[in-house]
Amino acid sequence: MNKIKAIFYDFDGVIKESTSVKTEAFYKLYLPFGKAIADKVVAHHLQNGGVSRFEKFKIYHKNFLGQELSEEEIVVWAEKFSTLVLKSVIESPYVDGAKESIKFLNDAVQQFIITGTPQDEINYIVKELGLSNYFIKVAGSPKNKIKWSAELLEEFNLRKENVLFIGDALTDYEAAKHHGFYFLLRSHEENLVIFNEINVLKVKNLVDLATVINQDIK
Repeated sequence: MNKIKAIFYDFDGVIKESTSVKTEAFYKLYLPFGKAIADKVVAHHLQNGGVSRFEKFKIYHKNFLGQELSEEEIVVWAEKFSTLVLKSVIESPYVDGAKESIKFLNDAVQQFIITGTPQDEINYIVKELGLSNYFIKVAGSPKNKIKWSAELLEEFNLRKENVLFIGDALTDYEAAKHHGFYFLLRSHEENLVIFNEINVLKVKNLVDLATVINQDIK
């Protein structure tokens, strides 16, 4: 499989069409504080996909509400969020070609998930979807993507020049850039503006991912 020996996948927006699910959840949670606040929350969320929801709750309460959340309060907000999104994420459609490509590439490359979704939650989601056997490790928050990437490189003796990170958010791109990985953007409506002036390889779906890797990654 060309020079790529390992693939790091983000989850929402890369494997599942679930980015809008989480956008809607943030909106619903902050709407009681007023539509203007909820709109600010959504705008920030869309600009900062892949950042842990725990960090976002701290930011939104401090910057938009003038409140400092305790660790216990953050957990409560995270649980409210999880209740809103978990079932919807599992039931959301796959990104076109994602499931098929993951299965097809299983014997050719080592596959991992790195996501801002909490660890317990992403473990549950991947298991419920029947995908556990296709991923060597599933990595969630609170560790960020740069830290997880470093740990996976060391733990599995991977070389940065043999790793492809497939993502749809700036946190994915920044992790890939920080470590010197190849990067493939899964492009969709919510990230068009963000990546408009960033020169990266882009695809609209993961149909024929193996062909893209072989032909376009030099």
